[in-house]
Amino acid sequence: MQAGASERRAPLEVFFRPRNVAVIGATEDPSSVGRSIMANLRQTQFPGAVYPINPKRSTVMGLPCYSRLGDIPTKVDLAVIATPARTVPAIIAECVAVGVEGAIIISAGFKEIGERGAALEQEILREARKGDLRIVGPNCLGVMSPYHGLNATFANSMARPGKLGFISQSGALCTAILDWSHRELVGFSAFVSVGSMLDVGWGDLIQYLGDDPDTRSIVIYMESVGDAGAFLSAAREVALSKPIIVIKPGRTEAAAKAAASHTGALTGQDEVLDAAFRRCGVVRVDTIAELFYLSEALDKQPRPNGPRLTVVTNAGGPAVLAADALLAEGGKLAELTAGSIECLDRILPRHWSHQNPIDIIGDAGAERYEKTVEIAANDPSTDGLLVILAPTGLTDPTEVAEQLARHSKLDGKPIIASWMGGADVARGQELLRSAGIPVYAYPDAAARVFDLMWSYSANLRALYETPEALKEDTPGRAEAAALIQKARAAGRALLTEFESKRLLARYGIPVVPTEIAASADQAVQAAAKIGYPVVLKLHSETITHKTDVGGVQLNLKDEADVRSAYRGIEESVTRAKGHQHFMGVTVQAMARLEGYELILGSSVDSQFGPVILFGSGGQLVEVYKDRAIGLPPLNTTLARRLMERTKIFTALGGVRGRKPVDLAELERLLVRFSDLLVEQRWIEEIDINPLLASAEGLLALDARVVLHAGDIAGPAPAIRPYPTQYVQGWRFADGEELVIRPIRPEDEPLMVRFHETLSERSIYQRYFHLLTLDRRVAHDRLVRVCFGDYSREIALVAVRQNLATHEPEILAVGRLSKAHLRNEGELAVLITDEYQGQGLGTELSRRIIEIARDEKLDRVIVEVLGENRAMIEVCRGLGFQLQSLEDGSVHGTLSL
Repeated sequence: MQAGASERRAPLEVFFRPRNVAVIGATEDPSSVGRSIMANLRQTQFPGAVYPINPKRSTVMGLPCYSRLGDIPTKVDLAVIATPARTVPAIIAECVAVGVEGAIIISAGFKEIGERGAALEQEILREARKGDLRIVGPNCLGVMSPYHGLNATFANSMARPGKLGFISQSGALCTAILDWSHRELVGFSAFVSVGSMLDVGWGDLIQYLGDDPDTRSIVIYMESVGDAGAFLSAAREVALSKPIIVIKPGRTEAAAKAAASHTGALTGQDEVLDAAFRRCGVVRVDTIAELFYLSEALDKQPRPNGPRLTVVTNAGGPAVLAADALLAEGGKLAELTAGSIECLDRILPRHWSHQNPIDIIGDAGAERYEKTVEIAANDPSTDGLLVILAPTGLTDPTEVAEQLARHSKLDGKPIIASWMGGADVARGQELLRSAGIPVYAYPDAAARVFDLMWSYSANLRALYETPEALKEDTPGRAEAAALIQKARAAGRALLTEFESKRLLARYGIPVVPTEIAASADQAVQAAAKIGYPVVLKLHSETITHKTDVGGVQLNLKDEADVRSAYRGIEESVTRAKGHQHFMGVTVQAMARLEGYELILGSSVDSQFGPVILFGSGGQLVEVYKDRAIGLPPLNTTLARRLMERTKIFTALGGVRGRKPVDLAELERLLVRFSDLLVEQRWIEEIDINPLLASAEGLLALDARVVLHAGDIAGPAPAIRPYPTQYVQGWRFADGEELVIRPIRPEDEPLMVRFHETLSERSIYQRYFHLLTLDRRVAHDRLVRVCFGDYSREIALVAVRQNLATHEPEILAVGRLSKAHLRNEGELAVLITDEYQGQGLGTELSRRIIEIARDEKLDRVIVEVLGENRAMIEVCRGLGFQLQSLEDGSVHGTLSL
């Protein structure tokens, strides 16, 4: 329940359901933008008042015209601004002064023209921040809300009502898609041109459309990411319930430059962007057609549970095209079971294909199609169906469509179709669409849509698969930070190899034992201590790539080899760079492990902060380019998915008689590496190359760490990491100890056991209604608790070690859920029955309030059943202002 909060308008609602609209720059000139906006507002079914503003006119289109916003006799909800860029800051200041809630700036001439325009934007933002005004634009087409009759744009027509929320950074593309949508009968719940995104951005709009009951899918044309953290945070939450499909140009360098010059924003590295989309459950497509094909398919059909597609066709050639397209994007052809083939043998001509694709021959009629589809749909190896029809003189496309329409809702499996041809198949296509079966003109396009559907499904599954619970060890964070600060204090941005390995070792990453030698004698002593054979490498605070200057000597078997190698490295470095760059050598054991050379590294992306690279390593790393990129923080599941995207991953599982690498340990190493990046933000780049992986173990043979220069640490990860600062101990009055900490994805099994301890009374008091145990512990529900975004919600769990089972168990959960686009959070607490009334609820509530202060929230609210006297007293004791409501509940507010 959200009593109290529900009385307020939803954030951003002013742009989609305004009570009235003022058009600043309204004119009678038919060639002007202001006239087009006025005409669109008048010609649609917008129920509110429209106020033209132009100091040079007394009327516009028969409506009284005002000189300024302050002259309008009623409060204005939404202002649409179509005046020269130089006038906009003053207009925004007036909007704030009279209490306008939202402004759409149509005007161009801002950051897309250079520094002068960018300065104007900042002036606008300063004025807007003096109040609560939100801004869409500038340099945009405007906003349409078809269900509410709002067309605040200068487009030529109004979008049809529908279930797609469309957001575009390109106004020109908006008008083209609008024209296309009328022909294809595609409708929209919202149609938004965001322009330069000075204020309202992707995250805001994704969140609004995610909450909007009229929106079932969100489709986006994106040129630049803007606020990467806000985008990822909103998309991660919404993608669980509504598909988010993005087309993002800029895969090539030339396209990226074009996009940047068009929007005035830099385009990030495309591989990093793909990694970001995967991390938040967004599907990326390459064409506008795919954008809408996929949204329709996900709206009408269930997501596939696997990549295996069965193709039913009356023509071999189109089926081959479909198979090629399917396999090229990672899909698979289902292998029919023997039972299915036996059933098909009974109903099909003896010359049918006897495999998938199921070619049922060119004379197939409606009955043959229908029976084949029934058998294929029931095959357990099939995850989805594609039915292809090529028109022949013996096949009636309309009759086949009528029969196929009866199978539009298969049990958990999508069915899509390709009716090939023109006028002869048009009626059949119409019947299929009406029945909820997506239909495509070409079979390869249909197969590609299935691949995209599976990609979306598989990505969500990977994101929310419960990871392994790792031991809560305490790596040497403080020692690592001290090592970095010592180098910075010396004015260095490059760690030596010796320092780099020490840094890795503090995070539990195995490194080859290494000694520093400043002379040949010291090198000999170190070699004797380590044991032959050894490796000598240049020790330098300035040279990063040792091989390039002759700074590496391998497989040294005795003292003579070591002395010779020392002299050789010294002479080579002196010739190449100068003797001042030679500080001696490092001596380390010559690794004899049979294994694979991997690379594990990190760099900082301009939009998403630190990113992780994993792949094939060694000297030819830049030639092979077998790599995958991910975003920290990682858990073991995400680490495995990162590795699976490389070719070397197959070899790590054991090939050609080689024993497999311990992949679980490699996952854990990647998680620890991710922790290093998250916690040590002075690191700009790391290369572990090679990281030797074999059945005997993992070993970092070489490492390079570069620090950020200057006095500012690197950016935080785009995805907020685990908030370790909120981990603290606590004791009951009898001395029993427990830990109160933020929840983690690995806690899902503990949460299941926690819910098993709760009585119906406790459930009712927490949720205001009863929930069955099966529903409470369902994975799709616990995902939203355990896999939460710490920037949106922080759930604390009270965990003790069960002395009988020696396993951890959760005794209580407290949650701080931040409101969408409002600076407040809601508190909720649930405690296992055995431990109620012992102070744990008060302590959890107190800590959540402190977290709310740390998170800079303005207030905390709480909703409590009137009969829950214990929680009401806890809230009163913590300072909440309590109000009894008509429904019997109590609403509490605590200002911070």
